[in-house]
Parts: sequence; C-alpha cells; structure tokens
Amino acid sequence: MTAPTPTTSTTATTLLVIAKEPVPGRVKTRLTPPFTPVEAARLAEAALADTLAAVARTPADRRILVLEGRPGPWLPPGFEVVPQGAGTLDLRLAAAFAACTGPALLIGMDTPQVTPDLLAVDWSAHDAWIGPAADGGFWALGLAAPDPALLRGVPMSTPGTGAAQYERLRAAGLRTGRLPLLRDVDTAEDAHLVAAEAPAGRFAAQLTAITRSAHR
Repeated sequence: MTAPTPTTSTTATTLLVIAKEPVPGRVKTRLTPPFTPVEAARLAEAALADTLAAVARTPADRRILVLEGRPGPWLPPGFEVVPQGAGTLDLRLAAAFAACTGPALLIGMDTPQVTPDLLAVDWSAHDAWIGPAADGGFWALGLAAPDPALLRGVPMSTPGTGAAQYERLRAAGLRTGRLPLLRDVDTAEDAHLVAAEAPAGRFAAQLTAITRSAHR
C-alpha cells in the first residue's frame, strides 16, 4: 500500500510520547555491547530529546510525555508529564490513550529521525493512523476516537506486532492510513542507519561523539 502524505489538520489533537527515563542499564540494553550502559543511556537521552523537539514543533492542543521514571533537563517546556500505567506494553499504551478525549497520536522515543511533517496527520481522511517500523512493529499509532480496547491483547514486541495492530483497527471498521516506514533504534546497526537519516540531530551528534571517543 502506498503511504499517504500526512497533512496538517485543524482538529484539536493530542500528541503523546511514551518513554523511559534514560538511566544506564535500564534503557536501550540491546545497544550493549558494543556500547556501554552509560553510552546507551546517552544515546537514549539524545533520541528522546530529538523526539520531544519534533513533537514540540508540531501543531497540537496537548503534548503529553507518558514516562516511566522522572523527567530531566531533556524535557522541553509545553509538555504534561504523566506516569505510565502498569502491566504489559499493550496495557500501558491503552492507558495512555484512555487519558485522551479527542484525536490522539502516540509515538515512542526510538525514532529520533521523526519530523513534524510526519506527525501532523489529517484526521479528516482517516479514523486511525499507523506508522509501521522496520522490525515489524509500529512507531506511531493514531486514533481519532481513542478506544483502549483497540490495543488490549495485541501482542507486542514481535515481528508481527504492526500487522496485528493494523488488523485490529481494520476489524473495528476504522479507515486506517499508513505513515511512512521508519526504523526504531534497537541495535548498533539501527543507530548508525538512523543517524545517517537525521545527521543534524542530537542523536547523530551523540553517536559521533561516542564513536570518536572509542577510536582514540
């Protein structure tokens, strides 16, 4: 299916970012090795900062950080911070949407190459949006009428997660649009590929600094 080009909507919207506090040993553990836990946390913080900066530049009525942990200096102004719910990822995503009363688009902290153009979706064209990820998951999920039941029970963190979530939306009768395919930062290879896509971002700069330090 050809991905539509998202356009800015005048409908009131909420943008959500679900994230973990970038603490060494608790984030981006699949980057270790070759990176140390401290380096992996530095990359996670840079990815989160780039993501939040893109969200901050995107028109929206509310911007919410759904956070596991505590906010830090990487959090820009203009965001509400709410704690993640308990349970498996599908339940935590469902809880995030349950806090919204109008159109809502949720993304993670793993795609620092994201841009405001990708996030400013057209709610007049679709009831739902999904952004497929290269690993088979999804990097974005949007619901014009947030319904937590659309996420509960969807198997997460598998190569079929994106397809399963898409089918759940379609089975509910929702007109579902697809955003462009993006790559999550999970592995060292992902990190280098994503940095090449967004060379001007904090993530790319942090990766360059870590790589140069390792080669000294």
